[in-house]
Amino acid sequence: MNQEENYIETNKKAWNSKVQHHLESSFYDLPGFLDGKNSLKEIELQLLGNIKDKSVLHLQCHFGQDTISLSRLGANATGVDFSDIAIKEAKKLAIETNSATKFICCDVYDLPNHLNEKFDIIFTSYGTIGWLPDLDKWAKIISNFLKPNGKFVFVEFHPVVWMFDDDFSKIEYNYFNTDAIVEKTEGSYADKNATISNTNITWNHSLSEVINSLINNGLNILKFEEYNYSPYNCFNNTLEIEPGKFIIKNIGDKIPMTFAIHAIKTN
Repeated sequence: MNQEENYIETNKKAWNSKVQHHLESSFYDLPGFLDGKNSLKEIELQLLGNIKDKSVLHLQCHFGQDTISLSRLGANATGVDFSDIAIKEAKKLAIETNSATKFICCDVYDLPNHLNEKFDIIFTSYGTIGWLPDLDKWAKIISNFLKPNGKFVFVEFHPVVWMFDDDFSKIEYNYFNTDAIVEKTEGSYADKNATISNTNITWNHSLSEVINSLINNGLNILKFEEYNYSPYNCFNNTLEIEPGKFIIKNIGDKIPMTFAIHAIKTN
């Protein structure tokens, strides 16, 4: 089995190596979170609306800050991630914050073998689908776990962003999903000085691929928005134009950096 075929194990190893650095990083501000800060951003909060007493499934939840934040807003939240170290820390964080949030360790595609429940809302955000090769399979999972008329809320970095090299000095990658992108990386977006080296295997997904995968699996898209900023300072050469809004210095506000989708399961 070559490296690309074994992408789950390769990427899981990379994410496992990041967890402790992320827990200690100012990027994730764990002390602030433990003090009651909600980690969710304005974009997704507006799309989620009132989630009190709603069942929410959070896909690719990392070590659970956003999932626990959903619980803090009154939801009955369940987080899923393939990193066993991240899920271990998420469960510890739930205990430490007196949260009833549940966590499951598995790959997104394998979720039907670990969970038998329907949800009012499915949520996933920021840097998730690039780790998945097949969006039709992803959308089937979403459709499978949503109740009839259930809501899907998705916020993600715009595919245009992933066309550039790390310094945003040139176009380096195809906008469309073709071959897997295999890269060696140093550090992490949350701690660029972290002493970790990894191989990442990712895929670029166009907006048409994202939207059609959802439509083809019974989701009706009610809202689609694009934004010219990132709410996270996770890229190189950024400029903060307003509190919590980051653009690329040499590009400015000329490119979309994030997008959001609100969809409803129709059947």
